[in-house]
Amino acid sequence: MKNTYKTKAREVIVAYLKEHIEQRFTAREIFEAVSKEDTGVNRTTIYRNLDRLCETGELLRFKEPNREAWYYQYSEDHEHCDKHMHAQCSECGKVFHLEKPFMDSFEEGMLREYGIDIDPAKTIIIGKCSKCRRMKKK
Repeated sequence: MKNTYKTKAREVIVAYLKEHIEQRFTAREIFEAVSKEDTGVNRTTIYRNLDRLCETGELLRFKEPNREAWYYQYSEDHEHCDKHMHAQCSECGKVFHLEKPFMDSFEEGMLREYGIDIDPAKTIIIGKCSKCRRMKKK
């Protein structure tokens, strides 16, 4: 990991994302949440820190199709997060790290059947998690 300055803004951003480790947020959502706690953090500071945290591998950055905003999620505890796919619950926003062997066969099948070489770091499968499905049934 590159040497980085441990600024107050960076610490506030990382603390917020660690508190919500299974979720991901837009820069705007992060700014709104962080600015409630620390009024000295502005949008430019948020964007600059998000870029640096992505460079060091502490954050994942996703862009969903048909959405303009980038989404960020804390990832330091998930080594090689750019090497596997992710799934996200469409209801609660929880992100799952798909590291099982069947994902490798899925990627191989996509390449063989459709000629599509999947980029795991940019691939997100959207669905409903078991917790949200149970809640919906009640």
